[in-house]
Amino acid sequence: MKNQVLFIHGAGEGAYEEDRKLAASLREALGAGYNVRYPKMPNTDDPEAWKSRVAKELAAPDSEVRLVGHSVGGSILLKYLSEEKMEKAVTGLFLIAPPYFGSEGWNVDEDVLQKEFASKLPKELPAFFYHSRDDKVVPFEHLVLYAEQLPQAVIHEFENRGHQFGNNLSEVARDIKML
Repeated sequence: MKNQVLFIHGAGEGAYEEDRKLAASLREALGAGYNVRYPKMPNTDDPEAWKSRVAKELAAPDSEVRLVGHSVGGSILLKYLSEEKMEKAVTGLFLIAPPYFGSEGWNVDEDVLQKEFASKLPKELPAFFYHSRDDKVVPFEHLVLYAEQLPQAVIHEFENRGHQFGNNLSEVARDIKML
């Protein structure tokens, strides 16, 4: 059976199509031993609709799953994992440029993580964060906020990769294969 990877794309006009290149890069870098699922999330700003879709997607695989989220997709996964009871084993969380809702300019109440969100995540869950200093969509400072809350997380800082990481997720694939 192939290793299962669920990739949740970012939000906004055209995000699904834009992030399709990231999913393809990850699929190629992981190779034939991995099944990368890339569902289209609801075209809405309603976090409950996204949460419902994530729950449906997590119910699909018969085995453990690795979760990958880009931008808002990463924030949604973090919120979901910190607020919901997991039925399936999640063997890794890989977040690419996730916004830290509640920080300056990102005050969307329904997307803000609970105060003690870090303590509500599965205890043994390896978490990896990837962010480029030149990201013009999600400020690099958001990575610092996550690093403060999740000191056990592996933090990867990049230069000149932008918000879309040059459509190259080879570092994410490397970390997924290490687990």
